Amino acid sequence: MLFGSSLALYNGLKQLNKDVDVIIPEYSKTFKFLSNSKEIKKEGRNERYGLAIALDCGDIKRLNGFANYFEDANTKISIDHHSANTMFADYNFVNPTAPACAQILIIVLDALGIEIDKEIGTCLLTGIITDTGGFKYSGVTAETFEFAAELLNRGVNVSNIYKKVLQTLSKPSFELRRIAMNRLEFLEDGKITFTYITKKDEEEVGAGNNDHDGIVEMGRDVEGVEISIFLIEKEDGYKISLRSNEYVNVSDICLMFSGGGHIRAAGGSINLPFEQAREKLIEECKKHLR
Repeated sequence: MLFGSSLALYNGLKQLNKDVDVIIPEYSKTFKFLSNSKEIKKEGRNERYGLAIALDCGDIKRLNGFANYFEDANTKISIDHHSANTMFADYNFVNPTAPACAQILIIVLDALGIEIDKEIGTCLLTGIITDTGGFKYSGVTAETFEFAAELLNRGVNVSNIYKKVLQTLSKPSFELRRIAMNRLEFLEDGKITFTYITKKDEEEVGAGNNDHDGIVEMGRDVEGVEISIFLIEKEDGYKISLRSNEYVNVSDICLMFSGGGHIRAAGGSINLPFEQAREKLIEECKKHLR
């Protein structure tokens, strides 16, 4: 997860007395409990950075507001775990077998001689918990639990993290889930679910950044569903979130829509009117069903 990984690296580099900016144009208030979350900037400096590090991102197009700072930097590094990573940096540390970017960062921080204290450990475990859905996704390895155990030994409170990031909803988030649930459609004999949220919905409930997180999982968690589709209306079309259960590689589907991600969790975008976007996306998903 970008937020936990970014703050873990930021706090680690500050420990080495480096002059660092952490830039995340959009982020959720859910993670404000993490150390130095108030230091996050939506924009960078008006000068070229000597080094730019992209975390948990498989393609430069998905860096959004950070892309310009990254491209202009003297040296560029990518640390990631997406199998579809395009190796867009000067130096790419990519491990597609790792279930979370934060798990890779544990090795990176250790190699840099950074002490993983309770604060950094909390950021790392937050990244692992969110990226793995609370250790429930198929990519979780024995090494993941070994790392988690080591972080617990350093004083990290796993139950507190779990409650804050996976069990606590803002009221707008709850209202968006209710709207999306009421719209949920079952297609292809219940193998596909589809739902959506509009900009008007978000305005009416007072939703902020990332208040729609977790909605796509609602469809996937229904018995018999293989693919869950969730559309979020944006200024220039729709943001796509896909999840799968057993065999469909949704990252491959999202590559058709300017996106990508993981085998069972991916995203993209589509610039079409709603009905056309819905039909095109469902038709592409149907091709991957057995």
